Amino acid sequence: MSISAPAKAYHLTTFGCQMNQHDSERMQGMLESLGWAATESQGDADLILFNTCSIREKADEKLIQYLYEARMVKRQRPETIIGVGGCWAQSVTEEVFRRFPFVDVAFGPGQVDKLAEFLNSDSLSAQGYFEFEGFTGHLPQRKEKTHSAWVQISVGCNCNCSYCIVPSTRGREASRPSEELVTEVSELVAAGVKEVTLLGQNVNSYGRDLQDGGKTTFSGLLRELDSIDGLRRLRYTSPHPKDMKEDVVLAHAELESVCAHIHLPLQAGSTSVLKAMRRTYTRERYLDRVDMIRASLPDVSITTDIIVGFPGETEADFEETIEVVETVGFDGAFTFIFSPRRGTLAASLPDSVPHEEKVARMQRLLPVVQRCALERAQRFVGREMEVLVEGTSRTDDARLRGRTSGSKVVNFDGLAKPGDLVTVLIEEESSLTLGGTQVLAEISR
Repeated sequence: MSISAPAKAYHLTTFGCQMNQHDSERMQGMLESLGWAATESQGDADLILFNTCSIREKADEKLIQYLYEARMVKRQRPETIIGVGGCWAQSVTEEVFRRFPFVDVAFGPGQVDKLAEFLNSDSLSAQGYFEFEGFTGHLPQRKEKTHSAWVQISVGCNCNCSYCIVPSTRGREASRPSEELVTEVSELVAAGVKEVTLLGQNVNSYGRDLQDGGKTTFSGLLRELDSIDGLRRLRYTSPHPKDMKEDVVLAHAELESVCAHIHLPLQAGSTSVLKAMRRTYTRERYLDRVDMIRASLPDVSITTDIIVGFPGETEADFEETIEVVETVGFDGAFTFIFSPRRGTLAASLPDSVPHEEKVARMQRLLPVVQRCALERAQRFVGREMEVLVEGTSRTDDARLRGRTSGSKVVNFDGLAKPGDLVTVLIEEESSLTLGGTQVLAEISR
């Protein structure tokens, strides 16, 4: 009787956005298809892997801390492999080996498959892979949730926002063929997935690079996917305001699966700051897009991103951002204090706003965002709403947690399991969440 050797173990830490989380699922799927097994402890891992982000400075700082912790493991177990993938690795390329000589392999987001090549090789030297090639969406996937999934529809970005490093870390925009995406989503739904989130750096410019005479569009993709029997919810992130057109809004209005939520990044409410950011739209154009959306979708949830303290932002500029927030009445916002990223135009601009002023402006912005979100949430009280159950409440183990079509988190009393679609009577609201009680009717599974 032969005894098989135990599987080698890997430990993966993920930083950053939903695209990175999707890429990590593909890394895990690829590793496990090669016979590796996940472990929760770095100390037990034969491979310590980091999927990195380069959007925020804090992510860099945390990564460096984690890298030195991995070095301590490698000192005790020299055969341990340390790998660094993702956007930060792409942004520094070979420098990663000079700064952290204990790293064995580094690769950009377009070269995830090269990790398998390295692990299967007999190489004794550190290797770096930084070309822009392929989609991680082609790789096997290990999903943490059975009822929801991310699907990568494109990679890269053709925009030149002055603060953003994505074009240099993920390359030019490239779209996956729609028939490939329909097949992938169909397979996910057949496996029990109810909710799919489409991922791209600028999803609503999807298809423009495919050179098919404009036949492939983002709204067309939404319509193709909506026709898949059993797909209950279809989300996407993130669009660019310059490309938010009537056909996508019409898809929201006409297609049953497309969720009542649009994330429309603002970044700043001042046209002069938007110009410095190279966002290619004005304050007025942004508000026009919001008016267009709400004319057809009055109940849709609109969320956004806002950067405070961009170089050159004056007090008057900041006040314009406050005005836009109050005018739109966002259902929620991700807010950030500007921090320069190497390799971007904004990093070379004079940072004329003192850090203390950036913090003070953020402290003024947050209450406005929260008040608007609370006012928007009040419209749901007294309604019965469909909720996709995600698990137990993070604040009360006796309650359940789920999400509405409008992407509002709901904590509620009831009996259901993750993946169930239930009806909840909304009884309370806050700026971040809703609360209620399940209406005991038939559960959709």
